[in-house]
Amino acid sequence: MSPPPTPSLPSPALGVVVIGRNEAARLPGCLASIIAHGYPIIYVDSGSTDGSADLARAMGCSIVELAPEHGFTAARARNAGFARLRSLDPAVVLVQFIDGDCEMVDGWPTAAIATLLGNPRIAAVCGRRRERHPHSSPYNRLCDLEWNTSLGETHSCGGDALVRADAFAAVGGFCPSLIAGEEPELCFRLRQAGWTIHRIADEMTLHDAAMDRFGQWWKRNRRNGHAIAQAFSDPARDDPGLRRTFISNIVWALPLAWPLWPLLWWRIFQRHDAQTANLMVLAKLPHFLGQLAYFMKAKKNNFKIIEYK
Repeated sequence: MSPPPTPSLPSPALGVVVIGRNEAARLPGCLASIIAHGYPIIYVDSGSTDGSADLARAMGCSIVELAPEHGFTAARARNAGFARLRSLDPAVVLVQFIDGDCEMVDGWPTAAIATLLGNPRIAAVCGRRRERHPHSSPYNRLCDLEWNTSLGETHSCGGDALVRADAFAAVGGFCPSLIAGEEPELCFRLRQAGWTIHRIADEMTLHDAAMDRFGQWWKRNRRNGHAIAQAFSDPARDDPGLRRTFISNIVWALPLAWPLWPLLWWRIFQRHDAQTANLMVLAKLPHFLGQLAYFMKAKKNNFKIIEYK
């Protein structure tokens, strides 16, 4: 199926949607990096108690404060920001999504816009997201490795990406009920509709994971496992890669497989280092527990935001 034609505009209308929850320590840097580019900003707050919304308002952003009744998710926040942006400027062509713990790198919008306008089949483009302090903890360093995905056409982007507004609207935006893994799910529907997703080599954002404790890392990996299970449970997601990951997490977490962990460790060690291999192997346990938690919650329909910071 081919995507609808998109006009090539020399200077497309672009707006930025920033989401956050208790990010007052990092939000000023995030907003300042966008204001420097001159783009309008919609800030969506998910129940912050640290004055984040007031801070963004003081910096000139249009504010959306989500009500807690329907639960807080990044997906719901981004959809709300997109809706506000379009209500303020129906002619908006491109939307940059960015998380409140990130800062936009100089030059990124220009490179991303050129990529999108150079290929009418591309729905979303992302670049290199880096950790601000990759060497402050092994957990931050793992995040930095996680962001370094392959270049060119890819299956999905992360939370920071430049997206065509018409493509995003046509597929219904993010699935608001997903508490994690909403980006791959959106990109799956975009690809099903005939669009493509690209990652380019240009620097895009600086991210501050702020993970310095093992407990934070463990909870983040449980969150990832939850996202994998939720995506796997969708009958429309016939994705061999997702299926392999889901099954792998179960198999490697079983006590019968523990004697084989040294083999898995060695395979990872060949590409990285001992500390990274240790954590990547151990991550199979929280991934599995996250998957298990999803199915237990699904029976009760009791899904709540998972925070690791």
